[in-house]
Amino acid sequence: MFFLDELLSMYQSYLESEKHASQNTLSSYLRDLRQFEAWLEEHHPADPRKVTQAMVTEYVEWMNGKGKSAATVTRSIASIKSFYLYLQAQGEVKSNPAKGVATKKVERKFPEILTAHEVELFLEQPQCVDAKGYRDHAMLELLYATGIRVSELIALDERDVSLSAGFIRCESKGKERIIPLYPAAIKALSDYMKDVRTQLIADPEETALFVNMNGERMSRQGFWKIVKHYQETAQISKDITPHTLRHSFAVHLLENGADLRSIQEMLGHADISSTQIYTHVVKKQLKDVYQRAHPRA
Repeated sequence: MFFLDELLSMYQSYLESEKHASQNTLSSYLRDLRQFEAWLEEHHPADPRKVTQAMVTEYVEWMNGKGKSAATVTRSIASIKSFYLYLQAQGEVKSNPAKGVATKKVERKFPEILTAHEVELFLEQPQCVDAKGYRDHAMLELLYATGIRVSELIALDERDVSLSAGFIRCESKGKERIIPLYPAAIKALSDYMKDVRTQLIADPEETALFVNMNGERMSRQGFWKIVKHYQETAQISKDITPHTLRHSFAVHLLENGADLRSIQEMLGHADISSTQIYTHVVKKQLKDVYQRAHPRA
């Protein structure tokens, strides 16, 4: 069909070459557009350049009828709107049929946050009695100390850590950032790097900071299992993921007076709006405390 073979391939090339879209973004946009294309073939088989706002509105109603979540519907329409903006710029269409199409309001979901006590309990779980315990303790301390993503954690090389200066160097999406470490994290890393890492690595030329028990770079799946194991031993009911520590890092800094721009820099957010979600978390927590504690609430 012309929609898929011509216009969509043009749009894909645009996303890749000019917008430098990530693979996840690209896959998401194309998946949404292919689903819309399949719906069009069944309900309005015509040139996609003649799609109307009424058709897009009908598509929204169809998705709602299928029980699609508000977030899914909103994202799908955003993908269609972006696609037709591109077609407008190319002179393929005169107007954007997705412009002004209303979708259900997406319910804001706040990230799961650990309390300071829960963080302490969680970080105490790895027992520093063997190589695995020292390694796991260093990984968890580093994750909470810096708020880096799990992908960034497992990508760290030994040379990215400066114990004497008390910071790590983290690189993501072509940008480098320096993140300080608190004393407990420096000690955990020092114990691991000076006395344990050399016992674990299989190849003396291995550059990875953290390795698995086979001596190879730690994988995302391997670290995920480590986090889940210590959640169970800590008997914390909240669902803890590697990202939970990142969220908790940001909220705890904000609660203790850190400014939003500094947190944005440490988290590596390109846009301050991504960091602002944590201000809403803090406000919600304060409101919850008020509702529970105020005698007239």
